[in-house]
Amino acid sequence: MRELIRSNDMVRISFLRALLAEASIETRILDEHMSILEGSIIALPKRLAVAEDQFQRAVRILIDAGELRASGPTI
Repeated sequence: MRELIRSNDMVRISFLRALLAEASIETRILDEHMSILEGSIIALPKRLAVAEDQFQRAVRILIDAGELRASGPTI
């Protein structure tokens, strides 16, 4: 798996997952439960990741949708 973005905005992550699902790209949310373990603080962002072989395609889709800078994934 390769990380696309980190964010605490679950609405944005859900939107990005929907965009990628339309293109048949499976996503995973990493660190989803870490904030619960740390007392629900927002200091620990969730990470949206895709399979390595789908990474470049996913990046292109998010750039085309205006959700990612052309310089690459935001970390």
